[in-house]
Amino acid sequence: MSNTPTPILPVIMAGGSGTRLWPLSRAGFPKQFLVLSGDNSLFQQAAQRLAALAAPDISVAPLLVVGNADHRFLTLEQLRELHQEPSAVLLEPSGRNTAPALTLAALQATEHGLDPVLVVTPADQTVADGPAFTAALQAAARKAATGAIVILGITPDKPETGYGYIRSEAAADGMATVAQFVEKPDLATAQKYLAAGGYTWNSGMFVLRASVWLKALGQFRPDVLAATRKAWDARQTDGHFVRPGKAEFEQVPSESVDYAVMERCPGSAFDIRMVPLDAGWNDLGAWDAVWAAGAKDEAGNASTGDVLLHDTRNTLVHAASRLVSTVGVDDLIIVETADAVLVADRARSQDVKHIVNRLHADGRGEQLLHRKVHRPWGWYDSIDMGPRFQVKRIMVKPGASLSLQMHHHRAEHWIVVSGTAEITNGDKTLLLTENQSTYIPLGQTHRLANPGKVDLEIVEVQSGSYLGEDDIVRFEDTYGRTG
Repeated sequence: MSNTPTPILPVIMAGGSGTRLWPLSRAGFPKQFLVLSGDNSLFQQAAQRLAALAAPDISVAPLLVVGNADHRFLTLEQLRELHQEPSAVLLEPSGRNTAPALTLAALQATEHGLDPVLVVTPADQTVADGPAFTAALQAAARKAATGAIVILGITPDKPETGYGYIRSEAAADGMATVAQFVEKPDLATAQKYLAAGGYTWNSGMFVLRASVWLKALGQFRPDVLAATRKAWDARQTDGHFVRPGKAEFEQVPSESVDYAVMERCPGSAFDIRMVPLDAGWNDLGAWDAVWAAGAKDEAGNASTGDVLLHDTRNTLVHAASRLVSTVGVDDLIIVETADAVLVADRARSQDVKHIVNRLHADGRGEQLLHRKVHRPWGWYDSIDMGPRFQVKRIMVKPGASLSLQMHHHRAEHWIVVSGTAEITNGDKTLLLTENQSTYIPLGQTHRLANPGKVDLEIVEVQSGSYLGEDDIVRFEDTYGRTG
């Protein structure tokens, strides 16, 4: 037996459109990047769990992330907060479901003739029992090293109708063999599954060698493999970011891992196994799941932020920017942000998607971005606006700068609140500190930078005939943006 540790490449699927936990989750800041409890986001929690898989016989490589190009800087920033450096961030030009995403990860993993075990997990799940999670994933990795495909099955504690199920059977080596994948059942069928035993929820986590995935996909969906390879061959690399060819990737069929491969494996030549996971798992698919996973008071309420409750039961209240109080209500979801408030029957929290669809249809912006918008250089918060004016708070990180730019329709006044600002204003460069200000005329080329070692915060007052974010011409940009 070799003493060489099994090489693991942890893979986080970090795509997502941010609809089911609106208004806290937005398209530009989807749920995997939210801090719903504790100090870390769901994405950061997933990264920490995967880093903990190392053992004497298991070596863990730096994380590989597959995600949306629009969230690339958010991904890197959240990893930096954990002091983690990713091996790469693969940027999908458009959403094509999980099978192409995993294929990109497998192609990256085998790029230099290696064949690690891929430990693949979504970015938006919670786990209460970390040691149980680690033990289950390590067992799965050891089996996958032999060529098996291993699925993590969640031990069910109720007849859940929102998950697909896995039917498994005992095997001679003690690790269950997957006999069948079944679709989300109705309540009566789910109750039968629980009574019968041998059924687990499909967690969306799976462990397999990169070469095994490519072989299985080539057998069951060669069209997906060929199209994804074509996009991979047209890739461009920029630091940690790897960008498949955009036009080529848009031609890839949209398909899930389960439909493309996993559901076809039982009864085939591929050895597909199931490791049970009983670790307080939750996929936070809607606000009622957030309530279920949260710490509760004696009346069954889960609350976050500045919240006062009176005669309230079994209710979730999330206050992001102000005091939220309730009197005499039961079984509600109440989520407050700076620009939107949701009040919903807890039993119908899945229907939040209809509000998001309506916002999109009406051409509004509350489904896309928060009032406070994160950028690679920091953030801005639109604190007031009216006809021909807008007021923003702007924070620039130490050493960061905005693009060299100009506006056709607005002028800007900048007041330094804290830190030091290096300002390019036409052909002049000046340093401003606390309580100092400057004026950027309409049409003037300008740039804001932070040369200091602490955050720079300014108040910006815009005035003009048009104040949209698309009134910007960039001449130079550190972050590769144009327009």
